[in-house]
Amino acid sequence: MSKSINILDKDYTQWIKELGSRYRQSQIKAAVKVNQEMLRFYWELGRDIVEMHIEERWGEGVIKMLSADLQSEIPGITGVSNRNIYYCKQFYLLYNQVIENLPQVEAKLPPKVLPQVEAKIENMPQVVAQIEKLPQIGEEFENHPQIVDDSRISQQVAAKIMSDVFSIPWGHHKYIIDRCSNNPEKALFFVRQTIENGWSRSMLLNFLDTDLYERQGKALTNFNKTLPDAMSDLAQELTKDPYDFAFTGITGRYNERLLKDVLLNNITNFLVELGSGFAYVGKEYRLQIGETENFIDLLFYNLNLSCYVVVEVKIGKFQFADIGQLGGYVVSCNHILRKAGRDNPTIGLLICKEKDRIQAQYALESTSQPLGISEYELERFYPEKIEGTIPTIEEIETKLGEMMEKEKH
Repeated sequence: MSKSINILDKDYTQWIKELGSRYRQSQIKAAVKVNQEMLRFYWELGRDIVEMHIEERWGEGVIKMLSADLQSEIPGITGVSNRNIYYCKQFYLLYNQVIENLPQVEAKLPPKVLPQVEAKIENMPQVVAQIEKLPQIGEEFENHPQIVDDSRISQQVAAKIMSDVFSIPWGHHKYIIDRCSNNPEKALFFVRQTIENGWSRSMLLNFLDTDLYERQGKALTNFNKTLPDAMSDLAQELTKDPYDFAFTGITGRYNERLLKDVLLNNITNFLVELGSGFAYVGKEYRLQIGETENFIDLLFYNLNLSCYVVVEVKIGKFQFADIGQLGGYVVSCNHILRKAGRDNPTIGLLICKEKDRIQAQYALESTSQPLGISEYELERFYPEKIEGTIPTIEEIETKLGEMMEKEKH
C-alpha cells in the first residue's frame, strides 16, 4: 500500500520551491546562452561581410540576395532581414575598432601562434598557456618577456570586451549602434552601464538621449588629491555634470525646498540619475555637532564606494561659502557616522544651478575634504519620443512588405 503524501509537509513543499527556483534559473541561463550564441552568429556574419568585401565582389544588391538565400537555406531562421544584416555589419565594425586598437602582438609572432581573437573568446587563458608552451618559440618569449605580457594583456582585454558585448540583448545593441556608430568607447560605456544597472531597452534609450556618456565623470572635484588612488577614480566616475533633473517636471518659479521635495517625491528617478550604488539615507539629516543642531540637505550611502555622500542642492550660482558649509558637513559625518574599518572617507557633492569654473576650482583647492561641484538642468536634453508618432524599424519594414505584396497583385 503506497504511503499518502501530506501536501503540508515542510520538506516536500520546500523541495518544490527549490525545484521551481532551479528551473527558473536554468531558464535564465538558457536565455543568456541563446542570446550569446545568436550574437556570436551576428558577429561572425558581420565579420564575413567585411572581410570578404561582399558588396565590392557581388554588388550593392548582395545584402538583399543574402537575406533571401539565408531564409531559403535555413527555413524558419529569424534575424536575417536586410536591415538586420546591415546591423550585423555595423555591429562588427563598431566593436572590432576596439580590438584592432589593442597592442598588436601578432606582428611579433608567427601567424599560426595567435588565432583570431574573436574566434577564441571563451578559451583565452588556454590560448595563452599553449603559446607559452610551444617549444619553437620558447626562446623568443624568454628573450622578449614584453611580448608575453602584451600578448596576455591584449587577449584578456579583448576577451573581457567581447564577453561584455555578448551579454546584452540584440535589441539594446541596435539602439547603441544607431547612436554610437562612430564611437566604440561610447558604445562600450553603454554596454557596461546596461550590464551593471540591468537597464531595460527603454531605460537604455532614455540615457542614450540624455548625453550620459558626455556627462559621466565630468564634475569638478579634488578627489585625486584628497582620496586614495583606487577610490578617487571610482568616485570621479560616479559624478555627472550637469545632472538631469527634467524628471521633476518643474517649469515655473521654484525655491530650494520645492526642488528638494520634488526630487525626493521622485526618489527612484533621482537615485537612477545619481548613478550606480546610491542608497538614500535621509533629507534634512540631523547632526548634533557640539551644542548646535545642523541639517544636511540630502544624505546618501554609496555601496560601491562604501562611504557616505553628502549632497547639497543650491538653486543659485555657486559661492565660495558653499564649499565651507559642505566641507563642514563632510568632516562631521566622518566624526559622527563613519565607522572605522567599514566606511571610507565621506565625500561631498554640491549641485548648483550655475557655476564659474575658475571660482569653483579655486574653492576646491582651498579645502582638504573630498568635494565635487556640478550643475543641474531642469529641461530635457533632447525631446522624448512621442509614443506612436514615430514608426519603428519593424513597422517600416512591415509596411514596405505590404506595399510590395500589393504591387505584385
